[in-house]
Amino acid sequence: MTRREAFAALRQQLRAGGLESPEFEAGCLAEQLFGTAWRLMPPQQLAQPVTPEEDAALHTLARRRLAGEPLQYLLGEWEFYGLPFAVGPGVLIPRQDTETLVECALQAAEGIFAPEILDLCAGSGCIGIALAHCLPDARVTAVERSQDALAYLHRNIKKNAVQVAVIAGDVLEPGLAESIRGADIIVSNPPYLSAADLAALQKEVQAEPRAALDGGEDGLLFYRQMPALWLESLKPGGRLLFEIGMGQEEAVSGFLAHAGYTNLEIFPDLAGISRVVSGRRPAGERR
Repeated sequence: MTRREAFAALRQQLRAGGLESPEFEAGCLAEQLFGTAWRLMPPQQLAQPVTPEEDAALHTLARRRLAGEPLQYLLGEWEFYGLPFAVGPGVLIPRQDTETLVECALQAAEGIFAPEILDLCAGSGCIGIALAHCLPDARVTAVERSQDALAYLHRNIKKNAVQVAVIAGDVLEPGLAESIRGADIIVSNPPYLSAADLAALQKEVQAEPRAALDGGEDGLLFYRQMPALWLESLKPGGRLLFEIGMGQEEAVSGFLAHAGYTNLEIFPDLAGISRVVSGRRPAGERR
């Protein structure tokens, strides 16, 4: 069996298993095994015979994928905002929707010299690392409590050669928030799935860490507590930006307003879905 024939068999196996993008996923898995982007592989390489070891490896990858293991975990790396991020069991997979939060934070940072940025619930570090990459003068601090996610966070800081400080801690712990002051911008993609959302998750999403997804009964647990906890961690005039789930914009805006934030804004993602809610600490406040 040649590599071309093995790829065709893999693609058919994934299609028969009900995957939505069998061509794309087969290409990713083939590249993982052969080390060359499938569409860039020259004809002479496509005509090479597959070794028994390669054939067994392809079958193993297909079996694991069809059993519900995320493609990103099988690959061990995923792109976010044009940057590579190590991912695997124990860490949330970066998603394109979250790039909207990065864009909004970059806009908020315009005109600020050496902005102080906090990334709360940092996970893999994709948000804070992307901001550090785009804003080399920024001082970025990432906060995460999961030991599994922290391991990936440290790996990804090294992988992307950026300066990001790391704090292991719980963003709902008042003492932690009280110990951090002077941020120009706080960004956060907290867990925001409701109990009903969690019960209806696709099989591969169920493989991701529940703690990174579970936002309590109605999905709003973190949004209720974080705005007031972290208000005084911002400089007067500083901004808090949350990623939110579909339909959560009014509730989250209400929590921000109740905690004292002003200049509330809602930003859509590329699909037109409200994805980011932002509020400002009033500039007239004294610290």
